[in-house]
Amino acid sequence: MSQDLHRSVLLREAVDALVVDPDGFYIDGTFGRGGHSALVLEQLGEAGSLLAVDKDPQAIEYAGERFAGESRFAIWHGSFADMDQAAAGKVGQVSGILLDLGVSSPQLDQADRGFSFMQDGPLDMRMDTSRGMSAAEWVNTESESEMARVFKEYGEERFARRMAAAIAKRRVEKPFERTLDLAEVVKAANPAWEKGKHPATRVFQAIRIHINGELDDLYQALDKSLQLLKPGGRLVIISFHSLEDRIVKRFIREQEKGPQLPRGLPVMDSQINKTLRSVGKAVKAEAQEVGENVRSRSAVMRVAERLPGRAQ
Repeated sequence: MSQDLHRSVLLREAVDALVVDPDGFYIDGTFGRGGHSALVLEQLGEAGSLLAVDKDPQAIEYAGERFAGESRFAIWHGSFADMDQAAAGKVGQVSGILLDLGVSSPQLDQADRGFSFMQDGPLDMRMDTSRGMSAAEWVNTESESEMARVFKEYGEERFARRMAAAIAKRRVEKPFERTLDLAEVVKAANPAWEKGKHPATRVFQAIRIHINGELDDLYQALDKSLQLLKPGGRLVIISFHSLEDRIVKRFIREQEKGPQLPRGLPVMDSQINKTLRSVGKAVKAEAQEVGENVRSRSAVMRVAERLPGRAQ
């Protein structure tokens, strides 16, 4: 496994924003290969602790090796959507939650994981290879109309219907099994390539998001963060495409405003249950990091702090 090739994006910025109490309890919702977790542990005192979460069995195995003997660290196999289960008994006691969204470099770089349209491998794309439907099963059985919806909604692909039709037509002759096979069919169906972007980029992104339930998981994790965070606790989220970032931005803005009450209701601003406050502006990778790690080019980090008030 190419574990050491993974570079955590916005590493220092994310951890500096996250760790507000060296003796606190923290959740790294996307362990990956432990870059953020390692730096969090460096900043924690002896009384501090970190719970890491990841869907990927390879990440879980790696965490057990990398942090063997580290009493302040624990790893849990599952989605960050279920981090309330992983952190049972810690409602309202978490000092910080970090979510580094999307796919990790080791997942992209391993051809046999099926995420890449640049390397040939089995068409899988599951982050958790122990369960769920593979990308091959999905493209070979899903209706043409539903494929088009997924490509348009999750990939923001303007030629979604054209690409879905091409996939549906080809699979009748021969089912899809390999990544490059699918990429070639999508490429041929794309009449207008974007400069500097592979013509299958958006379709592969959409399939990955769909079969891994990434946006549903994000919505759930955001809601559960309100239950878990203590007053003053930080929520730090790194997004890699506009769909995710819009969800995060909207969530923070809505929590800052509080419940929308009927106009004219005699309620003081101090009586409105606002749950979060935004901390600083959106952060992007600096030129040096982008030069060293091209994946950081699209990264956007947003930070919010839990306000006092009743848990949601």
